[in-house]
Parts: sequence; structure tokens; C-alpha cells
Amino acid sequence: MTHIKYIDGILHVEGVDIPSIAREVGTPFYVFSASQIEDNFLAVKNSVASFGGQVFYAMKANSNQAILKLLFELGAGFDVVSGGEYQRAKAVGCPGNRIVFSGVGKTKDEMELALTGGIRQFNVESFSELHLLDTVAGNLGLIAPIAVRMNPDVDAETHEKISTGKAQNKFGVPITRVEEFFQVASGLSNVNLLGLDIHIGSQITSLRPYEKAFGKVASLIREKNLQISRLDLGGGLGVTYHPIHDNPPKVSDYSQLVRNLFGDMNLEIEIEPGRFIVADSGILVAKVLYRKKGENRDFLVIDAAMNDLIRPAMYSSYHEIKPIRETIDKGNKKFDVVGPICESSDTFAENRNLPEFEPDDLMAFMTAGAYSTVMVSEYNTRPTVAEILVKGDKWACIKKSPTITDMINRDIIPSWL
Repeated sequence: MTHIKYIDGILHVEGVDIPSIAREVGTPFYVFSASQIEDNFLAVKNSVASFGGQVFYAMKANSNQAILKLLFELGAGFDVVSGGEYQRAKAVGCPGNRIVFSGVGKTKDEMELALTGGIRQFNVESFSELHLLDTVAGNLGLIAPIAVRMNPDVDAETHEKISTGKAQNKFGVPITRVEEFFQVASGLSNVNLLGLDIHIGSQITSLRPYEKAFGKVASLIREKNLQISRLDLGGGLGVTYHPIHDNPPKVSDYSQLVRNLFGDMNLEIEIEPGRFIVADSGILVAKVLYRKKGENRDFLVIDAAMNDLIRPAMYSSYHEIKPIRETIDKGNKKFDVVGPICESSDTFAENRNLPEFEPDDLMAFMTAGAYSTVMVSEYNTRPTVAEILVKGDKWACIKKSPTITDMINRDIIPSWL
């Protein structure tokens, strides 16, 4: 069930119509459906419960405190990749034993922060990290719980920039050296190697990559008789951005695959969904500023830009565009939808069949709840946009847009200039 839909010809998020928010906060802005997040999380939680799986939300997808609190209260743990994300998890009351720390570049300070604040496990990505973590833990008189992230050399069949499980990617210990990692770790005094970790990429829309990667994990565990109690399978479950081209697997089919491969191993299984939980919960709302006729194409210039939603510029990503008022003429006119930033990459859609938008009309970029607000910038001295959370017929601003004065006053001019 989607909680973002037309009611009487006006796009609503749950029980709130978008124009009423726009009148109060101005455009552009993000809106998220709390009920959609709840539904998505519980679908995963209930599905993986069939094999005792635990869900650690990948905070990198959307780390707003309100959304983290919502998920924590539903039973989520958190997958973090920085000291900042660790502190965000703690700020909503999450205990350390519900946090896993991933990432290829953990610093000494981040290790100390997590060790002293509590951590379920570090997903260790290299021999160098292993030795540093052993030293840091020893200096604190603590034992670091760890899993080794293995790189299975499997193509996730996704965009190359979000593929993380091929041999040429920077992530994890090569599968050919995992047994060696276990041997080295067993000789260290301040780490406790509990399990294996794997994460092959994001926006995976087929079970094939999972079958290959998880199959390699299962074979490795059996063939090398690895003594582990935990298995972290990462995240990556894809969502539908393009209504025709994207056909991601059902979470129930994913869970069945996990049961088939690991059901007899008596392991604590962890998964780290992010995009799947929040992507379709959010939209970016923008206003048309101009219709512009070019030499060989027509443009819609809007008040949102690549600094607000970087995915189309960075990944050539597709976001469905809908009018806020469904009554707009359904014409088949082709437009390029562009923002005001001074780069040609500030383009949201090219040669897209769209309704006949006019200046001041509002549009929504759909499925914009993941890898959107967390990647905003202030390029061209454009304020980051407000974030709104809706639950039923209530809504609240969960992140304010700074004023231009706020932005300028963060700069410091040295006294000697």
C-alpha cells in the first residue's frame, strides 16, 4: 500500500495535501510518510523473523533524527559508517549493542568512540584495520567484537558507482584471504572474531547476485569449517524507481533464499536495508519557474536543483515526476526538467513525456526518500531545503532550511585580511 497518492485530484502524503505544506514552508522541500516507513520496515522485520534475522537500518540512506527515532521504536538497530552516524544512533537512545560499524576507513578516534560507547560489532575491512583496532582496544583495556567483511568478487548488476562486491572495489577482504584473516585474528589479544560480513552493492533488482554471493559465503563457511556465530548479509534490496524497467525481488523471496542457504547453520543473521525502508516514503516538491523553448528542445526550469537531489546528476538516476494537481493537462509534450545551478549536469530529466506544466505549478519527484537529503549541499549558496514528516493528518518540520544569513555567518574572515 502506498501512502502517497491523489485524493480528489491533489497529491497527498497520507492525510495531508501537498499544496497546504507548500503555502506554509515554501518550495522546494522534502516530505516523508511515517506510515510508509513503518510498513516497509515491518515487512522486512516480519519476513526475516522466519530465520531469526535482525534488522540494522543502514543510516546512510536517510539519517534524520525523527526517522531514526521512528525506526528505533519499531525495533531497528543501526548500521553506521562514521563517528557522526554512530552519535546520531546514540542520540535517539539506541544502545551500543544494537549498532554495527561498517566502512572501509574507520579512524582511531571512531574506534575509541564506539568501543567506549558500546558496539555490537565492527565489520572489519582490511588487515591494517584489524591491527589498528586490536591496538586501540588494547590501550583501552577492552575487547573489540568483530566480523570480517569479505569481498566475494560478485557483480551486483547495479550502477557501477554503487557496486561494492567486485574484486576491483575498495571494500572488504578478498575471499581468497578470509581464512588467513581468521588465522591472524586468532593470534590477537584484543579482538573477538564473531562472524562474517558481506555487502555487494545497492539498488539490486534481481536475486541472481545474492544467489552467487551468498552461495560463495555458504561454501566458504562449510569448506573451511569457519567457527562463527554471526553472519551479516548487508543490504542492497532495490526499489522501483522506474515503473516499467525496475522489478525488484520481493522481500519474502530474499528471505527464502537466506533460509535455503543458511537455515541449518545456527547463526545470528543480520541484514542492513536502507533504501528499501525509506526510498518510496519521500518526495521532493518543486515549483516551475519558467517554460523555456530551446533550439531543439523545451525546458522546464524549476526551483529545485542538483544540490537538493544529486542522484540524477551523479548516477543518471530516474525519478518519476508527477504534478501535484492531477487535473493538469495530460499532454504528451517532451521536456527537459532542469534546475537553476550553473552546470549542465543540473538536469533531472531529459526528453521526458510530461504534463503541460506552467510557471508556478508544483511537481513531485517520487521515490526520493533515500540518498537524497543525506547528500545535499549548499552549492551556489543555495540553502538546503526543509524536511517534513507526515503521520496521518499531522505534519511537522523535522529539519529547517537555513537562512542565507545563517550560511554566510558560518564563514570566518581572518583578522589579517
